[in-house]
Amino acid sequence: MNKAITRFSKLSKEEKINWIASEYFSNSNDAISIIKQYWNSDEKLQLLHDEFIENTLTNFYLPLGVAPNFLINGKDYTIPMAIEESSVVAAASKSAKFWGSRGGFKATVLNTEKIGHVHFIYKGETQKLEKFFLTIKDKFFSATESLTKSMQQRGGGILNIELQNKTNALENYFQLQATFETKDSMGANFINSCLEQFAKTLVEEAQNYDGFSKEEKDIQVVMSILSNYVPNCIVRAEVSCKVEELAEKNIPNPSEFAEKFVQAIRIAEIEPFRAVTHNKGIMNGVDAVVLATGNDFRAVEAGVHAYASRNGSYSSLSHAKIEDDIFTFWIEIPLALGTVGGLTSLHPLAKWCLELLKNPSAPELMQVVAVAGLAQNFAALRSLTTTGIQEGHMKMHLNNIMNQYEATDTERNLIKNHFKDNTVSHAAAVDFIKNLRK
Repeated sequence: MNKAITRFSKLSKEEKINWIASEYFSNSNDAISIIKQYWNSDEKLQLLHDEFIENTLTNFYLPLGVAPNFLINGKDYTIPMAIEESSVVAAASKSAKFWGSRGGFKATVLNTEKIGHVHFIYKGETQKLEKFFLTIKDKFFSATESLTKSMQQRGGGILNIELQNKTNALENYFQLQATFETKDSMGANFINSCLEQFAKTLVEEAQNYDGFSKEEKDIQVVMSILSNYVPNCIVRAEVSCKVEELAEKNIPNPSEFAEKFVQAIRIAEIEPFRAVTHNKGIMNGVDAVVLATGNDFRAVEAGVHAYASRNGSYSSLSHAKIEDDIFTFWIEIPLALGTVGGLTSLHPLAKWCLELLKNPSAPELMQVVAVAGLAQNFAALRSLTTTGIQEGHMKMHLNNIMNQYEATDTERNLIKNHFKDNTVSHAAAVDFIKNLRK
């Protein structure tokens, strides 16, 4: 069957749904029913969601939970988390409670610079290009005054522009590298608009520059775009206490626990296979808050993993040490976030989540997100180095299995009682349910 269709985007939402249901599903009525059951009953709100992207059919829901009892820099927070994975919110909450009685989390924004580039090809003498750049550098700033005026009023703007010679890696390849401060906005549109104006100025000024030959005047701009790698937009979060204060029910020997915990971190620092899973756990916490607050978790993910590889090998984002009988656990992570503009202003739940967080500035949100990642990592490593990761995770996963098999209330009670003293696995849970129903 030929499923190609022209002018699909011009169809109404109803027409798109009907076409897809008839072309791709054996039971078109069921397919349409599933799509429509996720529509919002508030037509105005549904229209808002429809206009976020193109060819919208429905809404794809994720659970929005909260992790209370976070003490960050002396302030209490309840952190919103949008995520589908079992045990993430529970783990974060458990870490918050653990560290809340041990001084809480400390967080500091180290830098907030963001970077963008004009990538271009120049076939000429490098010294001439360097002289040309210095001659016209001020014009990049003056040409973008209309774009930067409001940002400058908020304390942001263009911080610097540099010429980067990349010809050792690619023939005739150069960059204009610009650094920006965008305050409480993520700033993607602002940065990209400035970069595109830089590109126009670069080409126009080259045409009029007497120091270039005819060939050298022909600068070819390849693209102008911000970078999601933000190694100078860093936040640090940490916890610390005396080793003896780590003691609790599951940590009867705090000294042994601390040593084992530090060893687990060191393994993740030197072993990429472990580091990837280790950092994924951190991002369980980070992404959940980034998504809940209407920020771009794909950009954050890309930038974070590039940062984890900055020394030539993929490594742990978190670190730990024991010095003078003090246990310290910390993370430094790049986070380009915004609290104004984009979905943070449009999505009602994103606005709600930001209000829950006491309407933070972008640097304050960076601190909260970093803490969520550190808390998640602590919970995972505490489980791994004590009872094992599966005990808690599989008990949470048991709910998903019961939902999958549409267990009744009576069956749920029997299943939960059985697995209080038995190891949870998908196969074991399914077998138990089937035996119940014989």
